[in-house]
Amino acid sequence: MSQPLPEIFLVRHGETEWTVARRHTGLTDIPLTERGERDARQLGEHLRGKTVKSVFTSPLQRARRTCELAGFAAAAQVDPDLVEWDYGDYEGLTTPEIRKERADWQIFRDGCPGGESVAAVGGRADRVIARLRALDCDVLIFSSGHFMRVLGARWLGLDAGCARLLLLNTTTLSILGYEHDRTDPVIRLWNDARPGSD
Repeated sequence: MSQPLPEIFLVRHGETEWTVARRHTGLTDIPLTERGERDARQLGEHLRGKTVKSVFTSPLQRARRTCELAGFAAAAQVDPDLVEWDYGDYEGLTTPEIRKERADWQIFRDGCPGGESVAAVGGRADRVIARLRALDCDVLIFSSGHFMRVLGARWLGLDAGCARLLLLNTTTLSILGYEHDRTDPVIRLWNDARPGSD
């Protein structure tokens, strides 16, 4: 009997004040809201039965705290490549605020002045994927929305800009994996909201 193919479980961090306000939260290191903490605990209950050999988290506290509340902090390793997009001049702004100055702006096409380009974020995602594909086990990752959208697109071999098609809400579970063998990368689950994370 053949071994099951590895799965990569992706968890977007819980709610923060800036996610509620729809502000671009890149490197600003802000905490979860009370609801974000509650949702992280509930997602952890759902993940309790999962056997993962490796756990990685972004260095930002919103991801690390989500990891902790979900019950995986003891096993977690911080991976700097899992940090959210550096929004540069657009940090803390909403999309409507940005578009007052640049009406046709799209993050997955244009990147951010003073911050990261789409190609730079795609490069980080590619480094993460190379490490994941070298592991022969299930993996759990805690990170942020825009970065994980790029990770999902690149997992499939798509251009990083295709991440615009992969919406992610806070405290959601997604699963990357394979269909027939390791040459067939697929998305097995995307943006699944556990109870309490609506």
